[in-house]
Amino acid sequence: MSAPPALLSVEALAVGYGPVPVLHGVDLRVTTGTIAAVLGANGAGKTTLLRALSGVLRPTAGTVRFAGEDLRGVRVEHLVRRGLAHVPEGRGVIGELTVEENLRLGALWRADRADAARALDEVYHLFAPLARRRRHLGHQLSGGERQMLALGRALVARPRLLLLDEPSLGLAPRVVAQTMALLRRLRDDTGLTVLLVEQNVRSALAVADQGIVMALGRVVLAAPAARLRDDADLRHAYLGF
Repeated sequence: MSAPPALLSVEALAVGYGPVPVLHGVDLRVTTGTIAAVLGANGAGKTTLLRALSGVLRPTAGTVRFAGEDLRGVRVEHLVRRGLAHVPEGRGVIGELTVEENLRLGALWRADRADAARALDEVYHLFAPLARRRRHLGHQLSGGERQMLALGRALVARPRLLLLDEPSLGLAPRVVAQTMALLRRLRDDTGLTVLLVEQNVRSALAVADQGIVMALGRVVLAAPAARLRDDADLRHAYLGF
């Protein structure tokens, strides 16, 4: 039986900041319509990985294929048009713009204005607090609302692959649970593929299909999330709990 198709395939990826190498020969594969959780301690290279995949950093070696296409040399805006969206750590909400203006930024490149309007309505349906506060400025929102706004702006672009960096950072447990439940629903209902970087290991593994553990810029384990959840010896060896 053949393996399911990979939407994202990374081979021997090396990335650094100037002369300082951070990622060393990273290999990973994310299957279409799944959630893959990238786990590991601070400094493992998780955020650098997402920045390289989204075109913010240029790899020094290796290949990245998205839907079968080689992404080397592709500009960030063209990656967005191909269906790749990145929600960085810190969320990147523009505080001086309203909720609606922030959301419309996610659809600026869309040629189909009618579908862009439908996507905006869908985000308001997903995130009722944003619909109630659409005229509020970004800096007037709570941390949970800013997370909703950052996610919503990415979803307005109708991505095929969502790169999501530390969505639980600084949020109350209830909001974290809601965010993870939303990711599961988007995967199940729309087929969205998610590469999730997360320090909250238990929350991430609760919704993920695959766990990818990084240490010192390398992938040290890739396994079904259920195996990582259920195998105490494996969790203790690779995740420390």
